Amino acid sequence: MKGLFFHISELDPEKGKRFLLVCALQAVIMSANRRITLIFGGFVAAVAAAFYPIFFHPYSHKDEYKELQKVNRAGIHQADVQPVGLKIWSDPFKPKS
Repeated sequence: MKGLFFHISELDPEKGKRFLLVCALQAVIMSANRRITLIFGGFVAAVAAAFYPIFFHPYSHKDEYKELQKVNRAGIHQADVQPVGLKIWSDPFKPKS
């Protein structure tokens, strides 16, 4: 044996069988880890895909959504639709002075 690297033929038959068994077990464990990784990665991808249209797209296209809200709220008088005693809605995009 030279250092850490050796050929399986250098082992006696019992150690060779044990070595092959350990290699087979490691392959099974790696397969299970790969499956768990794919399942977890799929879950993360599904959550990211669900959040994109809800959060990231509106956040990155603020001007489009501001214009859309102007059109949608054109004929609405806030005091008529606001329940009594609640503060009237204000524009969240307006800079605070």
